Amino acid sequence: MLFMVIERFRPGQAAAVYRRFRDKGRMAPPEVVYHASWIDMGIERCFQVMEAPDEAKLKEWAVNWEDLADIEIIPVRTSAETAAAIAPRL
Repeated sequence: MLFMVIERFRPGQAAAVYRRFRDKGRMAPPEVVYHASWIDMGIERCFQVMEAPDEAKLKEWAVNWEDLADIEIIPVRTSAETAAAIAPRL
């Protein structure tokens, strides 16, 4: 499954997030696959596309970061998957 993960850095914690990532890596379970990420211009939010067998695996990963960021996990699908799913209704 694909997920959009939105990390909202706690006030003043962006440097701490990057420090931990530099020192410890992503700290995700082996089943969690990172695809890509984007950071807003104010360095307050990170938008990530990640893949995991289920949301529970992402929640395991999120525990490692919850002291520095509020994390929202949203199940998503690709545009191609959505087009195929909606095609019968067109």
